[in-house]
Amino acid sequence: MSNVLDIEQSTLLLELTPPFDKRDVQLARRRQAKVWHPDLAPPGKQAAHERHLQAINRAADQLEQLAETLRGGRVSANAVKVSAAAARKARAEEGQRAWEAEQRRQESDKDRKVNDPFSSQVPDHSVVHRYARCLSYPEWGVGTVSGIYFTGDGDDIQQWARVSFQPGVRTVPADSLQFVDFSKPDPGADRVERFMTAARHALAEGEYGLAAQRLIYARDADADNPAVLRLMTFAFWQDGEIEAAARAVRDWARVEPERPAPQRFASRIYEQMRAFDLASEAAERAAALAPQDAAAWERVGRLALRTGNPARAVVVLERARELAPTVEGLLDLALANQLLGELGAELTACEQATILEPESAPAWSRLAHALARSDRVSDAITAAERALKLEPGEIELTELLEQLRERQPRELPTASR
Repeated sequence: MSNVLDIEQSTLLLELTPPFDKRDVQLARRRQAKVWHPDLAPPGKQAAHERHLQAINRAADQLEQLAETLRGGRVSANAVKVSAAAARKARAEEGQRAWEAEQRRQESDKDRKVNDPFSSQVPDHSVVHRYARCLSYPEWGVGTVSGIYFTGDGDDIQQWARVSFQPGVRTVPADSLQFVDFSKPDPGADRVERFMTAARHALAEGEYGLAAQRLIYARDADADNPAVLRLMTFAFWQDGEIEAAARAVRDWARVEPERPAPQRFASRIYEQMRAFDLASEAAERAAALAPQDAAAWERVGRLALRTGNPARAVVVLERARELAPTVEGLLDLALANQLLGELGAELTACEQATILEPESAPAWSRLAHALARSDRVSDAITAAERALKLEPGEIELTELLEQLRERQPRELPTASR
């Protein structure tokens, strides 16, 4: 078949209705690119999406060039009709030649079967299905195949289909279709994969509630699938359904008890629910499952401070400092020591925070406040001035600096002889 994509096929690929101009073609190209981008393809279907997108781009290029050459820059419905008739005639002639070649091949095969009956033991079968599901967008449901088309030539022949789904007629790569046999039950794994793919599309578009609903169907097909439960937790959480997210994360933690990720999610969800005791317990479990994760221990320390347990906070924040110190962790450690009345340990933590990140205004501010509670007034003034330089106009620091300057000892001038 000649490598020709006529205007009618181009408009079908782009789902355009004539008349149209160059701008209409560009908008149609963008719409199709958002649907058939390879990044949105399900596992194993990236190549099909990429080839289909290439065919869409070729069709759009042809229509844009055609619109530029026509008077007024618009392609009329009559032009599409005439081009389609010419293309159909060319395909009919090529089909006739192919049919004649096929007849010659069949005669040759008949002669071979008479003279060499054992050359082929397995006959070829061709099965035509009418109903199909698009694996890339299973939320479209089961559609009716209205036509199969071929484009390209040689080793680059591409097959695509026009299928009538519930949302409307769609142009899809033929190898992205899964033909449906209603006489057999649908395997659970296939249902999971379909609804997972649909949920990922919904998440990409920011429709978290819709994604959560689709993931419920996937969970009904496989209640112990950790990938389904993980996405369901995230979708419910982002949709603001905190209680549903908490139920989903408990199911996820039950399926994967050895992983810290569900415990981390549970801790944040419980904290948002203001169930700080449950959040602290989940954070402790996450840190126990990942003992080398400094961030996990810092989170345990912060929740210990929120639940009024500064002694526990000091223990875990010291451990976090040994693994990988951060400014936030050191300042939390300073706060815990302040609550326990350990001024020296508080000063040490604040000084280490300023050394770790010399340009951190919160670190210098906390150090200035800690020094102000000691007798090191001059050092406190220096720290406060540094913090104000990094964060000008901070009212509390300005007031502290004025108080420190009033407390600073005054030196008498040297007496002159």
